[in-house]
Order: sequence, then C-alpha cells, then structure tokens
Amino acid sequence: MRGGALPPALLLAALALALAFATPRVRIVSLIALAITLGALSQLELPRGWLEIAFLGCWASTVVNAAAVHLPGGVGWRSGLALSLNSGVWVTAVVRLAGTPSDLPKACLMLIVLIPAGWLVARRAPIAVKVGSSWLIAIAILCATLPFLPVTPGYLPDHLE
Repeated sequence: MRGGALPPALLLAALALALAFATPRVRIVSLIALAITLGALSQLELPRGWLEIAFLGCWASTVVNAAAVHLPGGVGWRSGLALSLNSGVWVTAVVRLAGTPSDLPKACLMLIVLIPAGWLVARRAPIAVKVGSSWLIAIAILCATLPFLPVTPGYLPDHLE
C-alpha cells in the first residue's frame, strides 16, 4: 500500500463513488477541475521529506471522499469541486514522491467506477455504492494508521534471515 499507483487509485475510486451521488453537471465540472489540478501540479517538484505527509493526506482524503456518499442530497457544486481539487492535490503528491510518471494514468483509470456507481444510484440501488465506500473507508483508516504502530515481529527482517 506504499506504491505510487495504488493509494491514488483508491482515492480516485472514492471520489468516483462520491460523484455518483451528484448531478451530471456537477460530475463534469468536478472531473474537469480534477484534470486541471492533476495537470498543473504534476509539474511541481516536491521535497522528499513530504512523503509521509502525502500518504497520510491521501488516506485521509480517501476517507472524506468515501464518506461523502452519505451527504444528504448528494454531492453539490461546492462539495464536488472541493473533493476534486483536494483529490488532485494528494494524488499528484503521492505519485510525484513515491511513483513514476506512468502511475498517474494508471490511478486515473479508477474513475471508471463512476459509470456503474452512477447507474446504481440512478436505479435507486445506492446501498451497493455505500457498501463499497465503507470498504474504502476501512482500508484507508488501516493504511493511514499502520505507519504509526510500533514495529512488531514479522514486519521487519530479523537477524536470522
């Protein structure tokens, strides 16, 4: 879960699930804002010391995006734009610090989740989307807290190996 493509992919999957509860116009504007953010920030050089902050921000944003499926009335203009801009910042940070340039398009493929999720919400079966969001919340919380836990036997190679 420390690679360059997987954390951003899960963040963008959570964004797609949140945008499934938005109107088509909000979806389009949010995706355009995401694309502009990704394009603009992918040219920046970031200090290597920001790696842990980038991962924590990525996982925290995954939780926020996945929890947005529970907003009453769905994702609106402001929240959709805010979620997209925030996602773009953290996706770019993780890819720039822990990945390769080819990781960004790989992560963006997860936005395809918006199509079946939007279809399920339109068919009044949003529970499946909310279950997927709950799974993403659990994974993100586990991944965010793991670096803060003390090292236990089995996580690091010992002197016998």
